Amino acid sequence: MRHLWGFWFGAMISLALAVEAKPVTVRGVVVDSACAYIKDVKAKVDPECAAACARAGSPLIILADDGKLYLPIAEVMPATSQNPALLEFAGKRVVATGKVYERGGSRAIVLSKVEAEPAAK
Repeated sequence: MRHLWGFWFGAMISLALAVEAKPVTVRGVVVDSACAYIKDVKAKVDPECAAACARAGSPLIILADDGKLYLPIAEVMPATSQNPALLEFAGKRVVATGKVYERGGSRAIVLSKVEAEPAAK
């Protein structure tokens, strides 16, 4: 019985650590999710096109400079769309900070701050 308790305790600790989010700062472009997957967008997108897709219901995501995709999510349930927070940045470069969750090879970010990336000097 002791061994079984130790096994379950260890499993619960591992599970608790697995769902812990990591705070990060992501630099990249806000793109329409369909465009990112179907067209394999690598960098620049048309801001008007990205905004039109977002207004039609397609989730906006952040395509990071390292090629990783981050889906902005709400931290509360029931979850709400994060498009309103990103719409002004559609097709533009941003610096986003927040907590990142990873599952099955995908990444989601609970945004704490998003702002336009300062222009390069």
